[in-house]
Amino acid sequence: MTGKVFLVGAGPGDPDLMTVKGMRCLQEADVVLYDRLVNPELLDFVKKEAHLVYCGKLPNHHVMKQETINHLLVKYAKKGLKVCRLKGGDPFVFGRGGEEAEECANNNVPFEIVPGVTAGIAASAYAGIPVTHRTLSKSFAFVTGHQAGNKEAEHQWAHLAHAVDTICVYMGVSQLPNIVNNLIHNGKSPQTPIALVHWGTLSEQRTVTGTLASIEDKVKEAKISNPSMIVIGDVVKMHHKINWFEDEIAPHLPAVQG
Repeated sequence: MTGKVFLVGAGPGDPDLMTVKGMRCLQEADVVLYDRLVNPELLDFVKKEAHLVYCGKLPNHHVMKQETINHLLVKYAKKGLKVCRLKGGDPFVFGRGGEEAEECANNNVPFEIVPGVTAGIAASAYAGIPVTHRTLSKSFAFVTGHQAGNKEAEHQWAHLAHAVDTICVYMGVSQLPNIVNNLIHNGKSPQTPIALVHWGTLSEQRTVTGTLASIEDKVKEAKISNPSMIVIGDVVKMHHKINWFEDEIAPHLPAVQG
């Protein structure tokens, strides 16, 4: 008897931002395959007899290859188990959820997608940066920073420099110099506001702002690393006015353990 796979978005970090349906899937699961950026507090809701499988991935180091994860999803479901694939953010936003769903479909394994709050919106919001704003931004794009140094992807940055008002870059800290250079080279003003939001929505959250011309030095000085969202555009100007979380709430939250 075939079980079922639930591809669940755990949200951006704050466990309170996980959806009700996602939490229900987690609580009912027989097997949970979870990622590095999943808040460990969420695992407290897993039933005692459930089997936990860590699938964490660091930049340039994968504890488990994607092909192995795909195989395990099918393997456990074929045993008649309810499988929760718990992924940081949203499964379909740079989470490779599409590949995992395709693997299930190819093997006739039933599955559901449970969307999660993605970091591009949540980390920005917790930093007081709205990705859209009536007078500052009427469009936004989510892009991966992994390809910023790729010659074949240079055309992407040429379009992005002028196509949208706000650019949210995932996994881009190591490629920050390339991202800045590509945008300026393709006509983006060096004075364009930019922010990096480190550990967005958690007590450790820190936001560094600057311009395309100044941000590299500021990031080095602040020692900002992954995981961080990069937000580029005039909406970054709102950070100093509506930075509601870091000033008022984060200092009173316990640090995340794990």
